[in-house]
Amino acid sequence: METIKILYPPIEHLTRSAVTTNEAAFYLNRKPQTLRIWAMRENGLIRPIRINGRLAWPVSEIKKILNI
Repeated sequence: METIKILYPPIEHLTRSAVTTNEAAFYLNRKPQTLRIWAMRENGLIRPIRINGRLAWPVSEIKKILNI
């Protein structure tokens, strides 16, 4: 079975204020489910915002965690 590799732009080039769970997981080197657990328990490295019921992860907070 062939795996599909999704490439995201470097976080330094992002102009959006928030990213999806999959994108945030990629940048933070975590699995998307880990971020969903953080959101549910409200105890992770970063707290998401909810946009129309979906999780969105602030780019500025991700950059702080990564020291960018």
